[in-house]
This record gives sequence, structure tokens and C-alpha cells, in this order.
Amino acid sequence: MASFSFGTGNAAKLLRIPLYALGRLGTLLVPRGRRWVFGCGAGIGDGALALQRHAAALGHDTLWLTADDREARDAAALGIRTVPRSGLRGWWATARAGVVVVTHGLGDVNRYANGGAFVVQLWHGIPLKRIGLDSPATTQVPPVPGAPLLRRLIGVLYRATAQRIRVLPAASDRARGRLESAFGLGDDRVVVTGEPRVDVLSAGTEAERRAAARAVLVGAAGELPPAARMLLYAPTWRDGAPDPSVPTAQEWIEVVRLLERHDAVLLVRSHPLGAGSYAPPLPTARVRMLPSAVLPDVTPALAAVDVLVTDYSSLAYDVGLLRMPVAFLAPDAEEYARTRGFYGRYADVATTGAAEGWQALLSELDALLGDPAAFADAATRSATLSAEMHAFRDGENTRRVYRAIRSRGVPAPKGAA
Repeated sequence: MASFSFGTGNAAKLLRIPLYALGRLGTLLVPRGRRWVFGCGAGIGDGALALQRHAAALGHDTLWLTADDREARDAAALGIRTVPRSGLRGWWATARAGVVVVTHGLGDVNRYANGGAFVVQLWHGIPLKRIGLDSPATTQVPPVPGAPLLRRLIGVLYRATAQRIRVLPAASDRARGRLESAFGLGDDRVVVTGEPRVDVLSAGTEAERRAAARAVLVGAAGELPPAARMLLYAPTWRDGAPDPSVPTAQEWIEVVRLLERHDAVLLVRSHPLGAGSYAPPLPTARVRMLPSAVLPDVTPALAAVDVLVTDYSSLAYDVGLLRMPVAFLAPDAEEYARTRGFYGRYADVATTGAAEGWQALLSELDALLGDPAAFADAATRSATLSAEMHAFRDGENTRRVYRAIRSRGVPAPKGAA
């Protein structure tokens, strides 16, 4: 699996400073128009897709900037016009855009052409682990002479880049405080509207959501046993280091036994930037890989999942919108708290404790799948955690974000009354 770290990424950014400067000079000469351009570090999905669909339906001229042929095909299947974000066409599309919408960073569109645009940063989850200016990982550089000075320079550049953001939606007041701190922004930029990416978890009836999500899962993972319960394992990124929770061969045997005993399927969604293999030693239909290369955005599939297993993923906040139990597997929680840090206490999220290994986790899953009362208690805890972080659950987050953008002077679609 491919690996990426902040250190290597920041080194590349420093080497590209002349290109950033040249690109900024170009945007001073090129007038911006009314078009909205979109990009997403995870592919065609997330909050960017929700907002693009809403803006396009209202008559806005929209364009998606793609990273590769796969994204171009996915966008074409949805009827979305695209251009590659790299190269002259991507630069021109970004430089001419009036509104730039991203979910991860300004590299989601053409990184050299965003100066002077109205930037909407949707982000891609309520922060649990510290991010941005709050995390020492953000300013990491390789261990070279002058590294402390380079780290300070990266911090200055990150803060300056974040100041380009005009609208950053937050799920709640608690989430807003974290985002304001992480990006160095005031409450005039960070607005409590709810996040567009989770509207799909609130729209329609429970049966409609589950049926639509099941179709997404089958399309990504293949045919699934009709009555089997679905477990989703979603470990988070460790800045390029191997995931310490990869099961051993013996642990895989125990995992499969539990799945067979409870007629369940484990969907493994390892982080796209992580390192480590989750392939079982022997083929089994009880374990399915669900990588981002197959399913860029997992949120539309969540309503078909019965239990989430994770460590520090923001999915722990989201699945409570569905009253989904969460089991935590975090063998490195103390080390992670020391090196990366959390907002608040991890124990306040994993209220019943986090398993330090697969044996303890399997015991917890055995209880959840075998005891309806244990399942109901865990579902209530999950819903309570979500209610503390999601202020809205009406499926209208995208609409509120759009209104926040328009209220800041962005013009209506051309020809609109």
C-alpha cells in the first residue's frame, strides 16, 4: 500500500515555492468569473459532490478538477464536466473560477491558481485527532540541516494559505472551535451549518437509506449474503507509519471464525495514505476489501453497515447519526496522544475503553453481535456522542452551506432572477 507523510509532502511544497509565486502573479492578471470549480482529495464524492450537485441544480456553472482518469470516469458517469487539475487547463480553470470548493486542501484543485478566489473549505470530517496548526505533524520536514527554520516557514505558509478560506462549515459549535484553532480562522469564516458530506445519512427514510447504501456496497464489494450483518473496519492514517493493528495470521483465523459464527462480513477500509496490508492469509468471502480506489467516499454506504470498528476516525462521530455501535481498536492510543494529540480526551470518545488488540476486540464484537441488549446500549452511546458533535440531522446541511456562501457576496447563477 502506498504511504505518504507530512515530512515528504512539506519538502515538496518548499521546492515548489517559485511555482506558487509564478502562479500567484498569473492570477493577479487573469480576471475571475462566475464559475464554481470543485476538487476532492478522496475522489468524486464527499461534501464537494453534495455541494456541486446543489449548485448545479440551481443553475451555477460548475466544473470538477480531476486528479486522474479514474476520477474523470466517475465524474462522467454522474454527468459532471471535468478537466485535469494539473497542467495549463487546470491552472486556467482554477484561475478563472469565482468560487473554489475543496475538501482536503487547495491541492484538490490547481494549487498554483487559487489566489484571489472565494475559497470554500468543506473539510472531510469532524476532527478527533489534532489537525492543521494544532498538530506538530503538520509542519514536519525531513531531518536536514536547518530543519527547525524550515518547520517555522511551513507553519507561516500554512497559516497564510488558510487565510484564503472564506467559508468553512462546522458540524456544531464544538466542532467549530476545533476548526477555528486548526486553521487560524475566526467565527466569521467558520460557520455552524452542518456538513454537506453527511446529508446522505439523514435524508429519506431508514429503509430508503439502507437500500441505497446496500446498492453502493454491492457495487464496490460484490454480492453480499442477504441476511449477513456488515462490520466496517476503518483505521486512520499514521503519517506514513505502518498500522499497528494489522492482524496476524492467527488473529485472522479468529476473525473469520467470529464472522462465520454470527453470519457477518468484515469490510476493511484501510486509509488510502496508510501503510500495511490487511489481506487475510487464506481467501474468504467473509472479509472484503473496500479501498478508496474502489469506493472513494464511504459515507453513502454507511447506512448498510451494522457496526463500525475504528481507532481515531471521524466516522466515530458520523455513524451515530444512524445509531450505529462503534468498537474501538487502538493499541497505540497513548503514543498517538503524545505525538499527534486529540481534541479533548480520547476516553471521552471511547467511553467504554479501546481494545489494545484483536483478542479483546473480538470479545467485544462477540457480545455486540450475540446480545441485543449490548447492541442497543452501544447504539445509544454512539447516538449520544454524535448528538454532542452534530447540531443538525435534517439532511439540509448542503443548503445551509450554499446560503452561507451566497450571503458573503457570491453572485446568483447567471440569468437567475
